[in-house]
Amino acid sequence: MPVQDLAAPPKTLLLLEGRLGLELAGLALSYNRLLRELPRGHGQAVMVVPGFGMSDRTIAPLLGLLRRLGYTARGWGCARNLGMRGDVKNRLAARLRELHAQQGPVTLVGWSLGGVFVREMARHQPQLVRRVITLGSPINGHPNANNMVALFRLANRGQPQKVDLEGFARRIVPPPVPCTAIYTRSDGIVTWRASLEDAAPNTENVEVRGSHFGLPFNPQVIRLIVERLARPD
Repeated sequence: MPVQDLAAPPKTLLLLEGRLGLELAGLALSYNRLLRELPRGHGQAVMVVPGFGMSDRTIAPLLGLLRRLGYTARGWGCARNLGMRGDVKNRLAARLRELHAQQGPVTLVGWSLGGVFVREMARHQPQLVRRVITLGSPINGHPNANNMVALFRLANRGQPQKVDLEGFARRIVPPPVPCTAIYTRSDGIVTWRASLEDAAPNTENVEVRGSHFGLPFNPQVIRLIVERLARPD
């Protein structure tokens, strides 16, 4: 599958990422209504993997809300996400197996780079995964179609990022489970077209309004996640 020549989002959209504070306030105002209106869970397993530079503390509001709704929600348990380094891959695989053994098939939710990780987890262990939901994740187009390349290089001691176009092209193919890609056209971090799944019987792309950094706290996104958790297998 060919890799498209997509550019990073324009700087005007990057500046709009500053609305995160307003989006957090919006979640606070919507929190009780979400608890009243959204479908209740019965212990179904959910693992949420944070974006680059983020940790389970960052996604604590989403995890807490899912738990209050009755879902068994876990973070990724690997501290701050600085990329697929060290034994992260093995730790994620072990955490998935453990959660599956406790609660059954797991829904994997990945924000930004976390979405890249959960798709690969589902690709390698599909028998453990119920569905995959990505939030503004760079899963299509071109690996440099984002404004995080410089930060990634900084986090890796200035080393240039190795661009494996062949490997990226292979990963564009969705894993063999139901896949939902949630995206926003005003994403200032990842070009929105790069966040789309290719059309397939097991994929869907759903647009929301908001910023990239606000996706895990966006009431629209939370509704979409919970509605898919409530769908029958």
